[in-house]
Amino acid sequence: MGKLQSKISFHTSKYRADGSVEETGPVRAVRQHGPVHADAVTSVAALKPDLCVSGGRDKSVAVCSWRSGAALRRFIGHEREVTKVTSALDSNRVFSASRDKTVMMWELHGTSGPSQHFPGHDLVVTGLAVSPDASQLCTGSRDNTVCKWDTETGECLGRAAISRNLVTHLCWVPGEPYVIQTSEDKTIRIWDSRELQVAHTFPAKQHIQMCCDVSQDGRYCLSSSSGSAGEGGEATLWDLRQTRNRVREYKGHFQTTTSCVFLPRGPALAPSIATSSYDSTVKVWDRDTAACLATLCLEGSGPLASLAVCDSSTLLCASSNSGIHVLQMSDHTDLLLEEVAAF
Repeated sequence: MGKLQSKISFHTSKYRADGSVEETGPVRAVRQHGPVHADAVTSVAALKPDLCVSGGRDKSVAVCSWRSGAALRRFIGHEREVTKVTSALDSNRVFSASRDKTVMMWELHGTSGPSQHFPGHDLVVTGLAVSPDASQLCTGSRDNTVCKWDTETGECLGRAAISRNLVTHLCWVPGEPYVIQTSEDKTIRIWDSRELQVAHTFPAKQHIQMCCDVSQDGRYCLSSSSGSAGEGGEATLWDLRQTRNRVREYKGHFQTTTSCVFLPRGPALAPSIATSSYDSTVKVWDRDTAACLATLCLEGSGPLASLAVCDSSTLLCASSNSGIHVLQMSDHTDLLLEEVAAF
């Protein structure tokens, strides 16, 4: 674990915002660390300034330093593939959801076993969101339900079922009691976590909604669509505060867009977002114009599953075939997106 090898990355094409391709030759060597998971990585989330948490098909949850690639903790307890991982900001608690129908809580400085179990769903758990103070947890499943839990006691505080609401993702609105949820029924719902009731449902899209994210100011949310052969696969920006309407779409992926995240202000001076896809590419977009600022193809990675924002210039991307990729954004004539390490 943590063995370091360097390889030259021959990603010789740089994609410009206008869609043209500039031949750039070999880019910097990618630091290749020993893989932290033995199989596909299904989910990755930022944990602390230099740490991340990830889950995989190997049933394990790992805490790593994304700077060194070193695995610092490994949590074992799930009986089937881990589907989602998350943590509360500045918390030592990590949460994981699984195909074994359960959610588990782990202590960063505790034992290797779970400190809390949250059983209760009838099918795979596909949505996981923790409140900003880490006192409550919302979970969602393909069993059409959303549940609310007390993280200290493990008690289920509420359960709501909606017909055909096969949950795909959950995220908590910063500083608010609201949770955003995407679904296979092609809709995005806003839940009021206090009563566990739907406060708003956005107009249905044409394709399954795979993922969602909320801007730090709580003003906007993003969702991403399934797709194939260039149909669908878009990300969508929604207004949460005023009109609650669709604001714009980001089109360019050729297959399902699995993850969408808001980026903090960094090398791209304009507000920006990032997306990952089954088409093995990560794209950075101008939030307000929907122009594609950069595209990186992670050759051989297979379908990309999840993105995590580490800081204003660093992204993590979970892949099916090649572990977790560390991506760096830098400001040249155009925004440059490069892979710098993998583990």
